[in-house]
Amino acid sequence: MVTEGLVGLVREASRIGLLEGIFVGYKGVEMKLLQFADDTVFFCQPKLKCILAIKVILRSFEIASGLKVNFHKSKIGAVGISDMDMNIFSNSLNCGSMTLPFVYLGIRIGGNQRKMDFWNPIIHKIQSRLSMWKGILLSMAGRICLIKSVISVLSLFYLSFFKAPKLVCKAIKSVQIRFLWGWGTEGRKIPWVAWDKVCLPIEMRGLGVRDIFIFNSALIAK
Repeated sequence: MVTEGLVGLVREASRIGLLEGIFVGYKGVEMKLLQFADDTVFFCQPKLKCILAIKVILRSFEIASGLKVNFHKSKIGAVGISDMDMNIFSNSLNCGSMTLPFVYLGIRIGGNQRKMDFWNPIIHKIQSRLSMWKGILLSMAGRICLIKSVISVLSLFYLSFFKAPKLVCKAIKSVQIRFLWGWGTEGRKIPWVAWDKVCLPIEMRGLGVRDIFIFNSALIAK
C-alpha cells in the first residue's frame, strides 16, 4: 500500500505537468521512479518545478503514511547542469549532492567498467580478506573452503551486472592461486596442479572452485 501510494502521487504530479521524467533506451521509455527494497530513486528533468514537485510528493507521502523521509541521508545528482543550479536543487530538497561516479547498493555507478580502476575496490577487498594469519594457519582444505565461500562471493554483485575485462579476471585468479599455494609465506610457491583442473567439478576430480571468467559469463547470460 505504501508503494502504491507513492506511485499514485508520482502519476498525479505527471498528469498535471509538474513532474517530467527522463527518456531512456532507443524506444524512449519515460522513467520517473525506481524502487528497490527500502530505497527510492526519482528521475526528472533539471527544472526547479520538478524538484519542488518531488518535495511535495515526499511531504504528502509522509503525511499519508506516517513515515519520515530522512533528507540528511538522501542525495541528489545531476548530469550536464551548472554547479549553481545543483546547489539550488539540493537546497530546495534540503539534502546533499553527489557526483559521478558514486556507490549505490555496493556498486559504482557512472564509472567505466572496462577500466581496471573500476574493479580495483573488488580486488583490494579480496586481498584484504586474505590476511597473513589466514594463509599461515589454514590447511589446504581450509584455503579451498575460503576460496569457495568468500573470495568468489565478494565479486558476485559486480559480476552479475558488468562484464569483467580479462585483465580483471586474471588479477582475481592470481590472488586465488597465490592464496591456495601458500599465501602469507615467503617466496613464490609452485602451483602443483593447473588452475583449469582446480576449477573442475569434484565429480570430475577437480576442487570445484569457480572460474571467474566462466562464472561472470554465466551471470551475465542469466
